Amino acid sequence: MPRTRTVKLADSRRPPSRRRLPPPPRRAGAPGGAASARPSTRGTQPSPPQRTNKLRDEASASGQQQREPIQTAAGMERRQPAPLGPRRKAAAPSREWLVVPAAGEPRTAEFGKHQIMEMTGLPARDLRVLDPLLSYPSTIMGRDHAVVVNLEHVKVIVTADEALVPDPGNPLVRPFLVDLHARLALPDVSSTSPTDRGNETDQSDGNGPAPAACRAETVKILPFEFKVLEVCLEYTCKCLESETLALEKEAYPALDELTSKVSTLNLEHVRQIKSRLVALSGRVQKVRDEIEHLLDDDTDMSEMYLTRKLTFQGFHDSNNDASTDQLEEKEEEDCDDETETGRESSAYVKPNIEELEMLLEAYFVQVDGTLNKLYNLREYVDDTEDYINIMLDEKQNQLLQMGVMLTTATVVATAGIAVVSLFGMNIHIDLMKDPETPEEARIKNMKFWETTWGTVAGCVAIYLIAIYAGKKSKILQ
Repeated sequence: MPRTRTVKLADSRRPPSRRRLPPPPRRAGAPGGAASARPSTRGTQPSPPQRTNKLRDEASASGQQQREPIQTAAGMERRQPAPLGPRRKAAAPSREWLVVPAAGEPRTAEFGKHQIMEMTGLPARDLRVLDPLLSYPSTIMGRDHAVVVNLEHVKVIVTADEALVPDPGNPLVRPFLVDLHARLALPDVSSTSPTDRGNETDQSDGNGPAPAACRAETVKILPFEFKVLEVCLEYTCKCLESETLALEKEAYPALDELTSKVSTLNLEHVRQIKSRLVALSGRVQKVRDEIEHLLDDDTDMSEMYLTRKLTFQGFHDSNNDASTDQLEEKEEEDCDDETETGRESSAYVKPNIEELEMLLEAYFVQVDGTLNKLYNLREYVDDTEDYINIMLDEKQNQLLQMGVMLTTATVVATAGIAVVSLFGMNIHIDLMKDPETPEEARIKNMKFWETTWGTVAGCVAIYLIAIYAGKKSKILQ
């Protein structure tokens, strides 16, 4: 069979091929054509200023082109929005701070969080403790260059030469600022008493002048950070003590009134007092625990010696400068210097914390006494509650006994009703017959009353026997 060749014919419905359009005519005002309007850059490379100007012109032209209105299909003009510039980061909110220097008048200034971090060297985590919008328990933290104090309403950042108090316009902080200013305005008092000074004078008259070093050892001046810490602890203890006294004055009369008269109003008053007592006890307990934690940890107390650390740092820097100038000394002197430096560093690592320990112990005893008062008040409240519960239980027992007695009386009355129901039946007996003579009527009337009073007496006797049996078995009192 011969092969057949299939020839594909062109489809008449095939779209015609695209024709190249002629180039658009040149604009009338362009001299020299497109070739002359755009200079060739193959041979020469433009200089940097020319390149900068060219890029600036192209950017401005593109910006104008973007701002030109665009003709839409509906014939209306639509203007493209101008490009937005880079957004600026919002500045960190600043707070009002009171700066109390060690020497000088306090001043008010506004600082941001980052400025406080640079001034004190504290991390952002420690600054959150002082945030008024956040609720943090009482705490005292010692850092390298500052001490953060958060005790009730007292929030302070203490450095070696100044104290920073946030929100000085707060009415709860103003009494603390008054106490702080009064404490810092007082002159430094030495630990020697007038009697000791007179004895030292007498000894110096007999044996010559006493050495200045010996007199300096007897004088102990609190550093600036401990002065501020003392004011913070004193003000906090004073506030807690005043709240405790006010609560005691209100609680004891209310509890005594409740024991004399149990009413809904008295119970609600005692409930509010107990809620305040629980909240105040928790606050005092937290302050006591924080002071106790500091007393138990010698490292935390050593971190709070900011003035000593600054003094040691300056002395250490001077020793380093002297050691660089005397590199050619003998080995024995170098060994002695290293030994002294090691002793000083060990003294810095474990400083004498007796001064701070005595300060914290004094206020620990005061806070512990306030907490004992609250515990006594709490025990009094618990005793009153127990007494009220005993009274209510007694009333409930009385009601139960009354219910038992009434139930017994009901049972006895039911027995009498059963006798009456027997006589109320339609039975034919001599007692139910109509009397024929007056004598029979009298006899029947007498029998009726005998039956009635006999039934009542029997019920009463049964009731008394039941009550006697209940008391004898100690079921009833």
